[in-house]
Amino acid sequence: MGASFYQRGYAFGSTGNLSIRDGDRVWISPTGRSLRNLRPEEFALVDLEGRVLNDRKPSKESPFHMAAYRVAGERAGAVVHLHSTYSAALSCLKDPVGALLPITPYYQMRVAPLAVVPYFRPGSPKLGEFVGDAVRESNCMLLRNHGMTCLGRTLEEAVDRAEELEETAKLLFLLRGRDLQLLTDEEVREVFRN
Repeated sequence: MGASFYQRGYAFGSTGNLSIRDGDRVWISPTGRSLRNLRPEEFALVDLEGRVLNDRKPSKESPFHMAAYRVAGERAGAVVHLHSTYSAALSCLKDPVGALLPITPYYQMRVAPLAVVPYFRPGSPKLGEFVGDAVRESNCMLLRNHGMTCLGRTLEEAVDRAEELEETAKLLFLLRGRDLQLLTDEEVREVFRN
């Protein structure tokens, strides 16, 4: 998944990180390491309090990964954090949620409701606190002036959400200033009637 994100331009340099829950432990990508060719044996193993259990140094963003796992419980089997271009651009808008108009049903199904977490420097414990609060209501969030974070019961679900958020943000910027055909409130409600 990390290599796929890198190849498609969702991650670049050494940005972004992934984690997967394994009971009361978490495998998380190491700090300062590109997702481009990351190997499983390079992942750090930590407990839910962030204590390192192997000889790898976890991502400096591990505090918000751990907060997501502790607060979201079974909803969080994996966490994806990316600095992908369109989501990062969206995170810089004054009202990013208001900017995301109902243009596709998939955003409603996979992403909404989208939370916005205030800016804190990368790796700040305060960022962890605010992500923990956000996951009470949302599976996807924008970290102000930083990027996106999505969680899922599985890695595939977290990845699907991250991809949908990035593609919806991309559509927003591509369609900016155009006369849009939006989904109606009834069409949005209908998405959830299955």
